[in-house]
Amino acid sequence: MMKPVTPAQAGVQIGVPLDSGLRRNDEAVFVMFHKIVPRFTLSVATLRRDPAAPGRALALTLGILLFWQLGRIGEFQPGRLLEPGNLRVMGNFLQGFYPPATDRDFLSLLARATLETLAIATAGIALALLLALPLSLLISQALSLSRLLPGPRRPGGILLRQVLRGLTMVLRGIPELVWALALVRVFGLGPAAGVLALALTYGGMLAKVYAEILESGDRRAARAIVASGGGRLAALGYGLLPGVAQELVSYTVYRWECALRAAVVMGFVGAGGLGQLMDQAMKMLNGGEAAAILLAFLLLVLAADGFSALLRRGLETVDRRRPAALGPLAWGLLLGLALAVAASFRFLELGLSALASVDTLTQVLRFAADFFPVDFSSEWRHKVFQGSLQTIAISALGTLLAMALGLLLALPSSRLWRGVTRLVLNTLRSVPELVWATLMVLAAGLGPFAGTLALALHTTGVLGRLFAEALENTPRQPRDALAVTGSRSFLAFLYGTLPGVLPQLAAYSLYRWEMNIRMAAILGFVGAGGLGQLLYVELSLFHYAQASTVIGAMLLLSLMVDGASAALRRRL
Repeated sequence: MMKPVTPAQAGVQIGVPLDSGLRRNDEAVFVMFHKIVPRFTLSVATLRRDPAAPGRALALTLGILLFWQLGRIGEFQPGRLLEPGNLRVMGNFLQGFYPPATDRDFLSLLARATLETLAIATAGIALALLLALPLSLLISQALSLSRLLPGPRRPGGILLRQVLRGLTMVLRGIPELVWALALVRVFGLGPAAGVLALALTYGGMLAKVYAEILESGDRRAARAIVASGGGRLAALGYGLLPGVAQELVSYTVYRWECALRAAVVMGFVGAGGLGQLMDQAMKMLNGGEAAAILLAFLLLVLAADGFSALLRRGLETVDRRRPAALGPLAWGLLLGLALAVAASFRFLELGLSALASVDTLTQVLRFAADFFPVDFSSEWRHKVFQGSLQTIAISALGTLLAMALGLLLALPSSRLWRGVTRLVLNTLRSVPELVWATLMVLAAGLGPFAGTLALALHTTGVLGRLFAEALENTPRQPRDALAVTGSRSFLAFLYGTLPGVLPQLAAYSLYRWEMNIRMAAILGFVGAGGLGQLLYVELSLFHYAQASTVIGAMLLLSLMVDGASAALRRRL
């Protein structure tokens, strides 16, 4: 029998420096060594019971109870997937996916719908920029004179910034699909509602992020320009923008990718593009047409991802210390954007003058007035509260399932299986949640369970990719140290890799939960429960006062989840 060794001696014997992941006096780590490494017999006197065990047990118990309660609210019933009726309907529909529709008339419609989706996304982002640029400059403190120069703060400026921040919060807090559903009532079926819906939601998002990027930049040059008598526009153009231009352009390109996916989803409420064609194919259970539409969308998304990645890599090669190097790139991007926007509006047969005409504004204001006064009756408040609970359950369950599935798909280490899992993850995230929800309604029936499955499938693709990248960037020393002592690969991962990367995985999951709460609120448009189903029914019945209450609940729910998620991320 080997004599007892100290923790420090054990660390030296396995060849791991004490400052490379195994901390001195880290008793929990050496308890693990005592259990999984037969050739070490650590002195019991040096090890005490893990003081964190009761807390972990309590957290696990509370987690199980919370999952059970969420499952009850969200009608989580996996057995419904195996019911004969659902299996028959889903099987017949999927059987029709092959071969995809290839007749000439349909392919002509598909090509036009694809171009329409691309044009809606581009035109929507262009209008969002027109809205976001002035808003971001007004709400940002980067150009505030009281921040750039010593002196008292101006109450008027502070009040204006707070009011405009509230406006951007409302714009981005209401999902673009809700805006589209409402604007279809004003502009009728077609791309106009989709373009304006993207402009409103993404305008709020871009304004918020642009303001944060400007505030995070180096303000010394801007301060010097203002102090020497220059104006704030000069401080912006010559002091702030050269240092943050890459981040601004990179985020705008990323948002254009997101707008492309959103443009597909908005077609489900009649806003044109591939989504409208997909909605018709789904309602007619035409699997061949649905398969062709999905393939077209996947190719469009992959092309957009490749283009944006290429553009971002080009931006990264520009030397930040040479602002003049940004000049040709900036002018080239502006020229390309102008041409793309002009072509998009021409293809969609939309004119800015028509969208901003007095008649259009009058129609919008008259329609908005129908939403007031808001219905706050006790019976309706109870229904909205139940819908809110269902929405929370759908988003939380979908995110939790995606965390587990995404982690499993992120683990394969062999080159072959890594390629297979990457293909699966890319396919899952490329299909919009609303399309998954439509398929899951066929597989599991109407209700929130279909929404949970839809969110889980799409989010698995998103989190799986992020988890894989995080695991690949994690230092290998702790895991290798456990592996060379004979530990099984699962235990080496559990105790050597996971503790170091867990905060990052949790942060990714919390951020995705913020996104999922907005999406869960609109999955009901295709019968997947929650607030979306309430809103769709009330708008279809022209009950605008009741719909206004639901939209308010969506906004409040989104803000609450954003705040809770941000607080949890700060603790991580």
